[in-house]
Amino acid sequence: MSRVGMNPVPVPDGVSVNIANGEITAKGKLGELSYRFIKDVDVAMEDGLITVTPKSESKRTLTMWGTTRSRIFNLVKGVDEGFSVNLEIIGVGYRAAVEGKNLVLQLGYSHNIDFPIPEGITIKCPKPVEIAVSGTDKQQVGQVAANIRSFRKPEPYKGKGIKYVDEYIMRKEGKKK
Repeated sequence: MSRVGMNPVPVPDGVSVNIANGEITAKGKLGELSYRFIKDVDVAMEDGLITVTPKSESKRTLTMWGTTRSRIFNLVKGVDEGFSVNLEIIGVGYRAAVEGKNLVLQLGYSHNIDFPIPEGITIKCPKPVEIAVSGTDKQQVGQVAANIRSFRKPEPYKGKGIKYVDEYIMRKEGKKK
């Protein structure tokens, strides 16, 4: 039995939720998101709480029960508060800047990397060595942050590269004479 799926999803003030034809749509101050859930679960809204219940006891239904609840929670939270991921650049001469609709990265290569900012994502660089990725869709925010990090992953000897702010890099000892 899913422990996550049993918990109802609270709908905060300022967010309107519509459930119809196997799709849930949430509108809030940051925009509108929708999610099409599978037919093996029932989604209902009562008294400002969204509940997800399985229709059968099959393994697929029980696994999708918790997944559906988590996706709906992220949907509601995304249109109300949004999601953000912070990245940090470590290395001499490494820096980032937002120019128009592109993120320009200088990461020690012979050329700059121009990363086009996707629709629905906001990227800010408060400092040349910090990148803040934010948006309403949790999956899209995480994927954009992972794509930016993949341009220069942190290496274990000096720690140079792009890393998440809360990430810990296991350091290795260099060669000894």
